Amino acid sequence: MPPVSEIRPPAFFALEITDPLFESLSDRLGGVFDKLRGRGALSEADVRAAMREVRIALLEADVALPVAKDFIDKVTARAIGAEVTKSVTPGQQVVKIVSDELTAMLGGDAAELEIGVTPPAVIMMVGLQGSGKTTTTAKIARRLRTKDGKKVLMASLDVNRPAAQEQLRVLGEQVEVATLPIIEGQQPVEIARRALQSAKLQGFDVLMLDTAGRLHVDQALMSEMQAVSQAASPAETLLVVDALTGQDAVNVAKSFSEQVPLTGTVLTRMDGDARGGAALSMRAVTGKPIKFIGTGEKVDALDAFDPSRVSGRILGMGDVVSLVEKASEAVQADEAEAMAKKFAKGQFDMNDLRQQLNQMQRMGGMGAMMSMMPGLGKMKRQAEQSGADDNMLKRMEAIILSMTPKERAGPQLLNAKRKIRIANGAGTTVQEVNRLIKMHKEMSTAMKKIKKMGGLKGFAKMLGMGGGAGGDGMPDLGALGGGKMPKLPPGFDKFGK
Repeated sequence: MPPVSEIRPPAFFALEITDPLFESLSDRLGGVFDKLRGRGALSEADVRAAMREVRIALLEADVALPVAKDFIDKVTARAIGAEVTKSVTPGQQVVKIVSDELTAMLGGDAAELEIGVTPPAVIMMVGLQGSGKTTTTAKIARRLRTKDGKKVLMASLDVNRPAAQEQLRVLGEQVEVATLPIIEGQQPVEIARRALQSAKLQGFDVLMLDTAGRLHVDQALMSEMQAVSQAASPAETLLVVDALTGQDAVNVAKSFSEQVPLTGTVLTRMDGDARGGAALSMRAVTGKPIKFIGTGEKVDALDAFDPSRVSGRILGMGDVVSLVEKASEAVQADEAEAMAKKFAKGQFDMNDLRQQLNQMQRMGGMGAMMSMMPGLGKMKRQAEQSGADDNMLKRMEAIILSMTPKERAGPQLLNAKRKIRIANGAGTTVQEVNRLIKMHKEMSTAMKKIKKMGGLKGFAKMLGMGGGAGGDGMPDLGALGGGKMPKLPPGFDKFGK
């Protein structure tokens, strides 16, 4: 749980909606499990009927047929046993079994990069052209530099694709990671040997080799991969596949695993795949763990793949650990401390509102946050239906930026004349300015109520963060308000309309 000073309840709804990861599968399974939870007792027929629906949901999510069949067989065998039929809460017990088996299907425990070898540890990146291999190489290098404190060298072995080596050099500058100088005319194996020698002489901890791809799997590609692998003796050989290609991604992974000694896979463009079937099939097909997933185009849009967390998100159980990690990365300590002091005094001005918007966006947006919080899946869809999008956020920020410093610090100064000027400056309407002001007033009122409860500690106590409703110190946010979905702030659903 993050420190109380980092909790930002008032701006909870001021976020973008960007988290399609496993969304359609999560929705389908949620409907199935809601029916099971509503029953006092479950017969074998009830379980089998539910498993048929789960099987259809998996297949519609593009999970490979053999993988879906094996999963359903395992879950059914456990779900029709005494473990469920004699349980006080049989519906919940079935969900737990599905969660356990789903985690096992995804790989069980999270798999770390195995780079604890004599430096430099070589990481060889392989995959088809267009899978996002070069960008992923830079993302992993950045992660190793910033999170693990490793000194990393990147080298492009792609001599076929125009400007491939230059692309990696430019990415290297962006992520502040060194790249091997380009020498025209060298072949992949020569480049790999030169990179290894340079890494040793200059004391690099990790050497990342970005190999060439092809439009499809062929023998020339495999021969080149094998030659580079023999020359570099990589500690990790990671296959990068595009999740958007669905079953094709699984077929590519199978082909590579039969030819190259893979140690893991990386799935890119998971932010654009609401089905997630490739992720669910990959481990079973290749026998190798998924180590990372790409969640966007930005250089920091890379997440470690944790089966238990992903399983929780699919089943609507949330992923609080990831949420806390994102919060710690996004929130600056000095900003959090300053904001906490203002909140404790019941203060909340337009500058604070803008800061909240920016911080929450850095955490991945409203959709991403809600998908990680237990019980808030339905609330996320409510927000989506309200039309909360990037354009709305831009209009809100434009309005705040059109205000003078005095107006931001003292919104009570905003009379009719000032509102007209602000609306013209932001390219919006006076009605939108009024809606933003109303939203701010509601948030400011909430801050004053928190102050009366004893500041943020009182607010945390109300939510049960000191070991209350959530049991392990986390509140059951889905049950707030007597199980009813909390309402969006006034004017939120009309903003920008």
